[in-house]
Amino acid sequence: MSIKEHRKLRKQDPYLDREKTRYAHPLPSREFILQILKNGIPTTEQHLQKLLGIKRHEQDAFARRLTAMLREGQIFKNRKGDLCVMEKLDLIKGTVQGHADGYGFLIPDNDGADLFLPAKEMHKALHGDHVLVREAGLDRRGRREAVIVEVLERVNHQLVGRLHLDHGIMYVVAENKRINQDILIPGDCSFNASAGQVVMVEIIQQPNKHAQPIGRIVEILGDYVDPGMEIEIALRKHDLPYTFSAEIETLSATLPARVLRKNHSERRDLRHLPLVTIDGETARDFDDAVYCECDDDGFTLYVAIADVSQYVHPGDAFDQEALNRGNSVYFPMRVIPMLPEVLSNGLCSLNPKCNRLCMVCEIRFDAHGERQHYTFYPALMRSHARLTYTQVAAMLADVNSKKAKRHTNLLSDLKNLYALFKVLLKVRKKRGAIDFETTETQMFFNEQGKIEKIEPIQRNDAHRLIEECMLAANVCAADFLLKHGHPALFRIHERPAADKLEALRHFLKEVGIQLGGKLKPKASDYAKTLSKIKNRPDRHLLQTVMLRSLPQAQYSPDNCGHFGLAYDAYTHFTSPIRRYPDLLTHRAIKAVLRKEQYMPGDWHELGGHCSQTERRADEATRDVETWLKCFFMQDKIGECFDGIISSVTGFGLFVALEAVYVEGLIHISELPSDYFHFDATRHCLLGERTGKQFRIGDRLSVKLVRVDLETSKIDFILNEPEKNAPPKKSKPVKKSKPKKR
Repeated sequence: MSIKEHRKLRKQDPYLDREKTRYAHPLPSREFILQILKNGIPTTEQHLQKLLGIKRHEQDAFARRLTAMLREGQIFKNRKGDLCVMEKLDLIKGTVQGHADGYGFLIPDNDGADLFLPAKEMHKALHGDHVLVREAGLDRRGRREAVIVEVLERVNHQLVGRLHLDHGIMYVVAENKRINQDILIPGDCSFNASAGQVVMVEIIQQPNKHAQPIGRIVEILGDYVDPGMEIEIALRKHDLPYTFSAEIETLSATLPARVLRKNHSERRDLRHLPLVTIDGETARDFDDAVYCECDDDGFTLYVAIADVSQYVHPGDAFDQEALNRGNSVYFPMRVIPMLPEVLSNGLCSLNPKCNRLCMVCEIRFDAHGERQHYTFYPALMRSHARLTYTQVAAMLADVNSKKAKRHTNLLSDLKNLYALFKVLLKVRKKRGAIDFETTETQMFFNEQGKIEKIEPIQRNDAHRLIEECMLAANVCAADFLLKHGHPALFRIHERPAADKLEALRHFLKEVGIQLGGKLKPKASDYAKTLSKIKNRPDRHLLQTVMLRSLPQAQYSPDNCGHFGLAYDAYTHFTSPIRRYPDLLTHRAIKAVLRKEQYMPGDWHELGGHCSQTERRADEATRDVETWLKCFFMQDKIGECFDGIISSVTGFGLFVALEAVYVEGLIHISELPSDYFHFDATRHCLLGERTGKQFRIGDRLSVKLVRVDLETSKIDFILNEPEKNAPPKKSKPVKKSKPKKR
C-alpha cells in the first residue's frame, strides 16, 4: 500500500471530525484503531503506525493513545508483542476482589457473573487491581474459575498495616484483610520502625507469580492500642481524605468572618421569623432550621437550609475537595468534615443569633397534611435558638416544665410544628412508607478515648418531627427539578429484585404470612406485613429477612423513585454542609430560578462517585466501631450475656448482646454435638440428628471466650450447664455492667 493509500485510509475514520474539534493535530480515533485491528490479524505497533500513515512527529502521541487503550483493556499485547483486539481473545476485564483466606473473585466490568480466582492466581495481584483473565473451566465445587493473564492497573500503592519481625525478616500485614499477601520490608526500608507498630508502607515492587510484594515504610503511626489509632487506621485503610491542602487553607483565609451586607441583596429577609435548629447534643454543623405557622386552613412550613453554594463555587478548591470527599464522615469522638471548619462550623452553619444565607423551601399543607404548593428562594435568616431533640421532646411532653418555660417565646411555634408532624405521620401511613424497627447506639468514652459504656439512642418525637420536615423539603426539591426538566441526582431506592422477592415470599409462606402486591409489591405491602407481625415472637427474624430483600439506596440521575419511602421522586437537599449531592441540588435549583442550566459534568459518574464515597464512609465507621467494641470486651472474657441471633451463616451464628450492644460469633463447631446444616431459605442452622435449629431472632445465653483486636473478632460459646455436674441453685445470668462516668 502506497503512502497516498495509507493517508486515504486514515481519512475514512468516521470520527475524524470529532477528533479535529479536540486536537489541533488529530490522530486516528480509538474506534477506528479497533476497527482496523478487528478486520486484520494481530500486528505490531510499528506495522499499525505504517498502516495508518502515522508521521514521525505523531509517533509519541500515537504511542500514548495505544498505551491508554492497553491500560483500559480495549486492546492487548500478546507474548510476541503483537496488538490484539480484546473481543477476539475471549478475555474478560474486571476488578479483583480478595478474600482473607487467600482466594479471590473477578468482578467483571460488563456486569457478568463473578469468576473464582484460586490462591495461586491471587499471588499475581492484590485486592482492587484491574486485570484481564481467561476462563479456565470449573473448579471442584462447580464454580467458574479464571486465570489472570495481565494486570492492567495496580491500585495499591500505599497501605496501612502492622509491622512484624519473624526470624530476622520484616513484613507488614495489611489492615485490609482482603489483601492477603504480606509486604516484605528490606532492612534499609524500615524507617526505624519497631515490630508491632502500625505503619504506612509504600509498595515499591508489586507482586507476581514468583515473588511477594516489597515495600518501604514511609510513616509510623504508633502503637496499636494508642488512643485514636483505630481512626487513623480506618482513614488510611479506606483511603479517606483527612487533611486539607495549603490551597484550601489559603482560600479559607479569604472568607469574611461574617455574612457581608452586599450578600443581603436579592434575598428575602426572614430574620424576623423565629426559625430554630433542632439537632443532637454533640452537633456542631447546623444545616437546617425550621418554623411553622398554623391557621384554620392548614400549615405553612419553612425549611431553611444553609446556602453552601454561595461560598463553594463549581471547580474551585473547596468544590474539588468536597467532590473528592463526597460527604462528611462521623466517627465516634471525631468528624472528618467535607468542608473546612471555617465553612462547616462557621460561615455556613446556622449558628444561633447569627445572620446566615440560606435556601428556603416554603411549603403549604392543608389541615390534613396534603401538600398544596411550595416555593424555593434564597433568603437571609437568623436562628432564634439552638435546640436539641431531648429539649424539644421534653418541652412538648410537659409544657409546664423548666425547659419549656426557658423557651416560652418558642413554645407555640414548636406546638405548630408538632401539630403538623402528627398530620404528616398520617399521610406517611396512608402513603405506605416502610418503617423498620432498628436500634441505634451511642458510645460513651473515658479520658483515654476508650468505651466506658454503650447505650441505645432513644428516638423521640423531636427526631421524627425533624425527619418529616426534611422529607417534605427533599420531595419538593425533586418535584421542582423534574417539573422544570433540569437534570439532578435523585436518591433512588429500587424495588426488590425478582430472585430476592421470590425467596422472601417462599420464606414468609412457610411461616403462614403472605406478602401482597403479587409480582410487583409496593412499599405499602411491606408496611402492611410489618404491622401484621409486630406482635409475633419471631418478628425480629421476619423483619430482618424482609429488610435484606431490599436493595441499597443510591444516587442516580435516572429517577426511579424511592421504594422504601414510597415517593415517586426524591432527592437530597437538606444537608449541603455534609453531603455533596445536596450541594448539587442547591446549584440546580438556583439555576432554574435564574432560568439557566447547571452542568457539573456527567451526572451518572457523579451519582456513582457519591454512592461510592457514602459506602466508603459507612465501611470506615463500621470498622472503627467494631474495633472499639472489641477493646471494650477484652477484659470480659469468661463472662456470660443474654443475646439474640442477628445472622446465620454456613459457619456459625452471629449473636448481638442485649446488655452491651456488641456482636460476636458462635462457630458451628461450638454447637451441641450434631451435624448442623445451613438452610439459606429458612435462615437457620438445623441439627441433622437432634432436629435442633438456630434461627435469626432466637434468644441465647452465651459466654465470651475470645477477643482478637487484630482481626476485630469476638467469639462466644453457648452458656450451658456442665454435663454430669450436681444440680445448682439457679442464678441470674451474669451481665456486663457499664462503668460509671
